[in-house]
Amino acid sequence: MEHASDFTMWALFARATLIVKFVMVMLVVASLWCWAVIVDKAIQYRKARKEAAVFDRSFWSGEPLDALFEQIDPTPSGQSQKIFAAGMLEWRRSHRQDGGLIAGAQARIDRSMDVAIAKEAAKLQKGLPVLATTGSTAPFVGLFGTVWGIMNAFIEIAEAQNTNLAVVAPGIAEALLATGLGLLAAIPAVIYYNKLSADSDRIVAGYEAFADEFATILSRQLDS
Repeated sequence: MEHASDFTMWALFARATLIVKFVMVMLVVASLWCWAVIVDKAIQYRKARKEAAVFDRSFWSGEPLDALFEQIDPTPSGQSQKIFAAGMLEWRRSHRQDGGLIAGAQARIDRSMDVAIAKEAAKLQKGLPVLATTGSTAPFVGLFGTVWGIMNAFIEIAEAQNTNLAVVAPGIAEALLATGLGLLAAIPAVIYYNKLSADSDRIVAGYEAFADEFATILSRQLDS
């Protein structure tokens, strides 16, 4: 039996069985998918924080709320703008033609902003389940590839009737590569899932704080 002498990752992949190759390819694809989600979420969260900071300065600049609402595009792109627009739109709808307010205006305004916040939270968290799933399953998928590879390695050893390390090592190395790839996919996925989830929660908490402050301002106007 010819002993393998090339132990590069590509050589180990090329010598692996079909099932182990499939496992490795699946893990590499999962890893690339996770990194795509990580980069996309990092860019999205940075833009969201920047947009929130810019709008917060405009909101607290002392400019009348009606004037600020008129400056916003009818279909605003910013998350904070959408929440503000939802509250202002319901505020205007709650006024009768004689200038009076329809009963229950405060509750409807709060619900409108809550719905807007929920929609933005869903957008912020979109893709994070991919990281969670990869982080929890990739090590086991890699372990399956390793077990399968080692099983085939022992079969080859038995057929060769040779337990020399030069015969045993290639099969074991090929099998362990699957576990390595599983960990390579899982570790960044878990780390960034925790970080991005915390970032998302902080951004949503900021939206909720803004909605509460805005609702308080409108409440004072309702009472007056």
